[in-house]
Amino acid sequence: MATYKYTAISKDGVKVSGVVEGFNEFDAVDRIKQDCDIVLKLTEVEEKKPGLLSMEIGGNRLNAKAFSLMCAQFSIILQSGIPIGRTVRLIGDKMTDKKLKGILKKVAEDVEAGRSVATSFQERGGKLLPAVFIETIRAGEESGNLSKAFETMYQHYDKQVKMRAKVRNALIYPVFVLALAVVVVIVLMVKVVPTFMDIFASYDAELPLITQSLILISNFFRKYIFLIIVVFAAIALIFKLYANTEKGRMNVAKLALKIPVLGNVSLLSAASEFAANLTTLIGAGLQLTRAVSITARVINNYYISQCVGKMTSRLEEGHTLGECMREAGCLPDILVDMTAVGEETGELESTLHTVSGYYESELDMAVQDVLKKLEPTLLIGMAVIAGYIVLAVYIAMFQMYSVM
Repeated sequence: MATYKYTAISKDGVKVSGVVEGFNEFDAVDRIKQDCDIVLKLTEVEEKKPGLLSMEIGGNRLNAKAFSLMCAQFSIILQSGIPIGRTVRLIGDKMTDKKLKGILKKVAEDVEAGRSVATSFQERGGKLLPAVFIETIRAGEESGNLSKAFETMYQHYDKQVKMRAKVRNALIYPVFVLALAVVVVIVLMVKVVPTFMDIFASYDAELPLITQSLILISNFFRKYIFLIIVVFAAIALIFKLYANTEKGRMNVAKLALKIPVLGNVSLLSAASEFAANLTTLIGAGLQLTRAVSITARVINNYYISQCVGKMTSRLEEGHTLGECMREAGCLPDILVDMTAVGEETGELESTLHTVSGYYESELDMAVQDVLKKLEPTLLIGMAVIAGYIVLAVYIAMFQMYSVM
């Protein structure tokens, strides 16, 4: 998604300047015209990545659990009748997350000065706060039901937090086993195997082929261990730089969908994100075109994100969402068909809610299936490596004893 700098005439007739994101110039103009009548100038700008010294420790990543809890606190306190300005101040004072605390402190000052809550969150939160959150709060503010908007956001992000926690906990064991296996193999090759080889060499006996191959591998590791580390680090750096380019992001996203087993997980994840976020935004009262545009921005897979973003122009031409999704061809058929049925029956929101639950369940089962296949694969791999080393050492020992 590109960033554009603009100059426009606001609805009050005042000349204003600002920055907006969009999939293209037309999308950027549509976003600007939500607050302004006339766009005078639009220029695409390149984002400057922060330098090492200017980066905040911990990175520019939102603490999802703290954010979900913040939404719940807003909903509960606002329902008790406390004004929004005081509510922001109360939650900000008690917030333990430093990033959110800093944002809430500035938002509290803005709101107490009479500014819009959503606009303040958007300006003060920068790219840290999700677009779905900003737009849902804006819709709740305009409808006069801000507490409901925060409650919706809490439910939305609480489900995401629980899903990520489930996946993270399931990955702990396989990742630990893989890391341990790598460390053990390196120690064996660099320290243990050479000790045995020195003993075998002292007897001046011809070693079996399997033992000779182990010696070659061990010597290679001992001689080039640092070069191996440098090469892998260079490959990782090159891949990251390539993935940061427009072409690279697109190719990596397409590749993620084609990888056996994991590709299905990526597709199910995108489908779940599409249905869940679109349900939330439509339920908050946003127009379909605007809801689809925002949903496109929060889908993790860049290829699918771009495909969904291009649907907005077709929607503005009068095509149905089901038709646009079918033309895009990037989302599962079940999601496309169910969305089309929901449109035809006038129950799009409830249909998407049902589909969202379905894909969350499918994604959970797909992740568990991957983990079930990963664990035995790791164990078999470790057994093969350990067996190879043990055989190489023991066969050499038995041959050495036979000639003694």
